[in-house]
Amino acid sequence: MKKNNITVGLFGIGLDTYWPQFDGLLDKLTGYQEQIKNKITGFGVEVADAGMVDNPVKAREAADFLKSQDVEIVFLYVSTYALSSTVLPVAQKLKIPVVILNLQPVAQLDYEAFNNLGDRGQMTGAWLENCQACSVPEIASVLNRSGVQYDFVTGHLQDNEAWNDIKAWTEAASVAATMRNNRLGILGHYYNGMLDVYSDLTLQSAVFGTHIELLEMCELKKYRDEASEEDVQKKIEEFNTAFDVSEECETSEIKRAAQTSVALDKLIDARDLGSMAYYYEGESGNEYENIVTSVIAGNTLLTGKNIPISGECEVKNAQAMKIMSAFGVGGSFSEFYLIDFKDDAVYLGHDGPAHYAIAEGRVNLVPLPVYHGKPGKGLSIQMTVKHGPVTLLSVVEGKDGIFLLVAEGESVEGPMLQIGNTNSRYKFSIGAKRFMNEWSKQGPSHHCAIGVGHIADKIEKLGQILNIDVVKIC
Repeated sequence: MKKNNITVGLFGIGLDTYWPQFDGLLDKLTGYQEQIKNKITGFGVEVADAGMVDNPVKAREAADFLKSQDVEIVFLYVSTYALSSTVLPVAQKLKIPVVILNLQPVAQLDYEAFNNLGDRGQMTGAWLENCQACSVPEIASVLNRSGVQYDFVTGHLQDNEAWNDIKAWTEAASVAATMRNNRLGILGHYYNGMLDVYSDLTLQSAVFGTHIELLEMCELKKYRDEASEEDVQKKIEEFNTAFDVSEECETSEIKRAAQTSVALDKLIDARDLGSMAYYYEGESGNEYENIVTSVIAGNTLLTGKNIPISGECEVKNAQAMKIMSAFGVGGSFSEFYLIDFKDDAVYLGHDGPAHYAIAEGRVNLVPLPVYHGKPGKGLSIQMTVKHGPVTLLSVVEGKDGIFLLVAEGESVEGPMLQIGNTNSRYKFSIGAKRFMNEWSKQGPSHHCAIGVGHIADKIEKLGQILNIDVVKIC
């Protein structure tokens, strides 16, 4: 996945009173800060380093500098004991989440060598070099009373768990920027009567920063009518590369889907879209029905290229799919199919679109004689999400606004429904019954986005950056 070229902030805090008292202490602490900067830069982001802030005057200078750099989040390195007055001006000016790095130089002090220094002045300086934890409660106390969003990473400079946590923060900040810069298209209209799917577009823009682009079917038809034979043939070749095209698929259906896929690509390019939600019916036999019954293959290709397309005009799920794709874990369009109570497994899937890049094996393109609950017939996608850890995500519009609903589980082997749909078997640590009840009680729509890997911790960080709640079921 192509990363956003975002900038994160970094500043260290210390106490200027210490520097003339303890020779070499400042140099060691700024050296550790340089290590932190280089490590974070290695996560694929730009780092705006405001240096060592060791008094309130420098705090205001650092705040102005970081503000000018338009940083997404700011990492605060607690290098030794420092006054909370060096933190508050920065946090107040930036008004973005502060990630407090409580990172000691080493996992354990060499107590014998320390006590053998023989000079209490040197010993105090060595202690202060490892005194990061001292300021942490003080900083939290002030930020709590100031209403500033923050979190901690506690560990040491060789602590892989801590670095993974810091990396997750950079990824969450990148995803937040992706959502803010995303243009989401809405083609057609909601599935009539599907009340859970209806969404507040203004609220979606307010929370995520997403631009909503309303599209017309006639524009897609124009691009479809303009599709050349050469473009259609290239698209058919792409189908054969990305999918196992069933011999049951009629040549005319493949060509119909390919022509629509060409038009979808042109629509995405023309409107600079990063995601889309769609649905259309109209009168039986109308020209647009020919288009909407042939979109699944093309929309699956787009979804696999991290331009997620959500059926039934599920805008909220298009947002969830975009979040998952921005994290680089897929985000396949899904709904609940059935529960296997004997095996304690839940089936989820859909008739498309799917994220073919996260499939277990090859994805099948197959004919469907009827789209259940929808007009017409055409080609559909049959696939299973890759076996192993998965995360489910739903963007929920609750009575108090938007929140993120997440669950971690496993995609497991077992019998699949050969119905020309995506479908997979999932197991959850709390069991199928409890999972189904607890998930549903949160009031999501019946759709969700499924990605590979366990990334609930990253989604929770995204929620903090967006200042919205995250509910984790398991």
